[in-house]
Amino acid sequence: MAYSTLKLATETELVLLTLNRPEKRNALSPQLIEELLAALDAVETSSARVLILTGEGSAFCSGMDLEYLKGLAGQSPEQNLADARRTVRMFRRLWSFPKPIIAAVNGPALAGGCGIATLGDFTLASEEAKFGYTEVRVGFMPALISAFLQMQVGEKVARDLLLSGRVFGAAEAQALGLVTKVVPAAQLLPAARELAATLIANSPGGLRATKRLLVHYGQAELIRRLELGVEESVAIRATADFREGLAAFLEKRKPKWSP
Repeated sequence: MAYSTLKLATETELVLLTLNRPEKRNALSPQLIEELLAALDAVETSSARVLILTGEGSAFCSGMDLEYLKGLAGQSPEQNLADARRTVRMFRRLWSFPKPIIAAVNGPALAGGCGIATLGDFTLASEEAKFGYTEVRVGFMPALISAFLQMQVGEKVARDLLLSGRVFGAAEAQALGLVTKVVPAAQLLPAARELAATLIANSPGGLRATKRLLVHYGQAELIRRLELGVEESVAIRATADFREGLAAFLEKRKPKWSP
């Protein structure tokens, strides 16, 4: 398959998947999500043992594409539901992917991009990387990634990150348990390849079975929470806060929230 929003490079038993919209800071679009899902299908059926996921240019993934954001306020409930379910498919596919995923975060990973970084089995970050679940700052909510984040870092930390919407650095992300290792920018991909070599030296069956077991823990509850997240994600798009937050973000001004 030919991809226009990402690059896929095979290196023996390793695949390097690069989000490739540097002019858009690798922002998420419906096309990118669909191509990412197709690429994951291709990697799963290949002989590759490990997947490294990174971003082209100075950003890992800056969240949703601005051009797509402009049309969100005018979407129908059915379109909003389809949009939320597409994002859920991407998050669940990354979380449950049967081969190890190493997220190599080379720069800002914000909103949905931070969600992608969260779902790596291992998350390596350059010293310049920034993280943030910033949705509440624009009248939206991190409805879908919240279920995964709470499992990883616990309730108190999840509330801090999701309710504040603050942006934080790689060192704090590591201290919170979201990042496995922080390295200088020039060492990011070499460190990811070194980790991949360690994983490739392990038993393929053992890795596959262990990851399958980890995914099955709490799966029913996670699915229930994601369904709630989809409902809330669709509902908030009909609110005045969402319309104002989106308009303020696109117009680069401070939002004027209703009482």
